[in-house]
Formats: sequence, structure tokens, C-alpha cells
Amino acid sequence: MPALPGAAASAKPALPMAAGGGTKTAAAGRLYDIVVFGASGFTGQFVVEEVARAAAAAAAGEGQLCGGRLRWAVAGRSREKLRAVLQRAAQRLGKEAPGEEVGVLLCDVGDAGSLATMARQTRLVLNCVGPYRFFGEPVVEACVENGASCIDISGEPQFLEGMFLKYNEKAAEKGVYVIGSCGFDSIPADMGVLYTKDKLKGTLTAVESFLSVKSGPEGVAVHDGTWKSAVYGLADEDNLKKLRKQIGYAPVPVVGAKLKKRGFLFYSPEFKEYCITFMGSDGSVVKRTQRYLHTELQQTPVQYGAYATLGGLGSVLKLMFMGMLFLLLVKFNFGRKLLTKYPKFFSGGYFTKEGPTQKQMDGTSFTMTFFGEGYSEGQDPQKGKPNVKICTEVKGPEPGYIATPIAMVQAGLSLLEDTASLPKRGGVYSPGAAFSKTKLIDRLNKRGVEFSVISKPEV
Repeated sequence: MPALPGAAASAKPALPMAAGGGTKTAAAGRLYDIVVFGASGFTGQFVVEEVARAAAAAAAGEGQLCGGRLRWAVAGRSREKLRAVLQRAAQRLGKEAPGEEVGVLLCDVGDAGSLATMARQTRLVLNCVGPYRFFGEPVVEACVENGASCIDISGEPQFLEGMFLKYNEKAAEKGVYVIGSCGFDSIPADMGVLYTKDKLKGTLTAVESFLSVKSGPEGVAVHDGTWKSAVYGLADEDNLKKLRKQIGYAPVPVVGAKLKKRGFLFYSPEFKEYCITFMGSDGSVVKRTQRYLHTELQQTPVQYGAYATLGGLGSVLKLMFMGMLFLLLVKFNFGRKLLTKYPKFFSGGYFTKEGPTQKQMDGTSFTMTFFGEGYSEGQDPQKGKPNVKICTEVKGPEPGYIATPIAMVQAGLSLLEDTASLPKRGGVYSPGAAFSKTKLIDRLNKRGVEFSVISKPEV
């Protein structure tokens, strides 16, 4: 099959589809397995590096991709920037130059034709163009209409659930998978709950997770794209409630003792730190997964609470001041403009337009600790109090630009390679719903996002 407009002239003919049927569509004959869209963006450059690393592993005989190689391309608006990103990735992997087999596609989120052309050439699009509430839907639509699966790293519940409402049935008809929140938001949390459930001998009924992020002497920084998503997400919270009413979710039953909801701010004796409710998408994503596993696979749903450790009293006072200012400004258009124009000032230096330096990323890591409770084998979860506890952990490197690309790319490889273990129908899925039966956790462990049992179940 010749390269379509925008493809690199050096692209090689397509190989047959990998065993298992790919995304259960006629994907044989497509030029690429993966296209990274938004490859020259701040996050996209790190995703490109991770795909290049996966391609090198496939060439060395790891994985089950047909022909022993990963066929991939980068996509974006500027050929020069895309080539520069490929050059950077090659150098990071110790190579003088990127391989000629990597395709370069010119594509713009505002040009539906270019998105369709991109989607027709590949089995899977890794979408790195956010905020997704503004730029995500055209990519999802193009992929669904043209028979390509799509993975993103959105932490925006309104976008994620809106795509379910609009495209779930069409994706099912086309036999493709649209899987959101496949970065740090929210694979560690979603897959961590499933891992905890798997390691408990009995019935897991409730889990609380606590996120801790540690930094080196250079501190922590996050690119302001994440800040923008938070600003517009909180400003539009009322519409999320309307969206959920429109979807008409079936209520998830509470099995076992009801998990007590903590206050927004509290002191944890386990961590000897103050903690807050985690404001990201983890809670909504885990709930979507548990709803799916209950309604479609008749599994016992797990209640879930997500929290983050904060530190001492000084950190609490700083958060309270910054938080009140943020919540005041986010309600007004003028305030939102100030927040997005000066992210470094309003976030106390945490969010910047430049993003983190390499030293900051190298010195940062995360730990997500899961405290689970449930009922031992033979015990009825509907009777009595939980009588068994377990503690598990997910640990990894810097969350935003090291762990997120790892999670996204390994999710993509699971979609391409673990085809027999995916849900039988295509559709719009959360990570846990899509990957609960795949080898995703094993893949993550091998790439440094590690799942482990800290304390075995105690009766």
C-alpha cells in the first residue's frame, strides 16, 4: 500500500496484521501499527521517545508484533518539528539518527480531512493533543469513522464521559477501541485497584489510595497544559453533572460495609502527614471501570476513595491560600484568563509554561499506596464487617512525562498484542475495563511502573 498524502516518502509497505486480528477490523494492509499525534508537543516528545524504545525492543525480538518490528509514525503540523523530535528520541536512545522507516505525517486537529487520512493509515492513534475538551473529539471521531483505535492521556472526566455518550455505540459497530486516561491519570489508580483485588484471597469491597510524589533538590514542575485542563474542568463542573444524567448511569451497588468518606483535609497517622482528597480523574475513572466489571462481567464492585499526601502544616497553609484564590478566580472569565496566563504565579511555581527540566524529572518519583478491605473466602460480603485487609503499592518515576508515556505506550502495545484478552466488542472504555484481562500490569512492571504487595491479607 503506498503512503497516503503526508506520509514520509521512505515509509515501507505494510506488513500483514499481527496475529489475533488487531482491533477486529480490516486493519491488514494499514501502513502503521501506531501513529503518535501531537508528537512535537511537550508531552508528545516523551511519548515518541517511548515508542522508539518499544520499536527497538520489538526489533530485538521482544513482544509479538508481526515481522518483529513496530511500524510507526509521528503526526503534527510541522514537518521540521516532527523530524527534530525524532532526532531527539534517537539521540536519547544512543543513536545518531532516527530510522528511515519511521513515517512523518502532516496533520492538524482543525483539518478533518487530515485527521481522516491519518486514521486510515494506522491501527492505533496515540493522541497527545490537549486540553482534550477543546481538541480531543475531532481525533476520536476521525478514528472511529475510519476504523482506527485511539488512546489518550486525558484526566478530564467531562471529555472522557462525553466521548462514551457520543461514540460508544459507533465504536462498537466499527470494532475499534477508544480508551481514555491511559497516562498517570489514571492507569496507576485503575489498574492498582484491579491488582489489589487480584491479590486478595476473598472478596475485595473497598479501597483507599494515597498518592505521594517525592522530588529531588531541583523540585517538581508540571507543564501548564495540565493546569489549563484543571482550570476549565473546574469551571465547567455543573455541566459534568448534566452529562452524567444524560448518560443515565446505572447505580453501582454498595457491597459490604460502606466506605466512609473522609474530609477534604485530614491527618493520616499511617503517613504522619496531612492528606487531601485527590482532585484528579482517578475517582471517576475507577468508578466507570467498576460499573463495567459489575454490569458486563458480574464481578463484585469495589468502592474507592482517592487521596494525596500533602506534608506538614506549612504545606497545608500554602495550599489553603492558593486553593481559595484558585476557586475564586476560576468562577469568572477574567479570573480564568489570569490563571491560564500566569500559571507559575497562581500555582506557587508548580505549573510553568516551560515544564520541568530533565534534572527535575530525573529527581522525581511517585508512590501510590492502596489500603484494601474485604471478606475472606466463604464469608458473605452482605453480612457482618470486613474481616480481611491488604496493602499494595504502585511505584514509578516522574508521573507526568516519564510514567505517563510508559503507561500510554504499554497500553497501546496491550491493545495491539493482547487482542484475545480485550473486551469482545469495541467501544469507549476506561483502562481497567479494557485491560483487566491483558498483560498490561506485567508490561508496566518491566518498564519501571511497579506493582507490589506491601502487606499480605490479614484476617
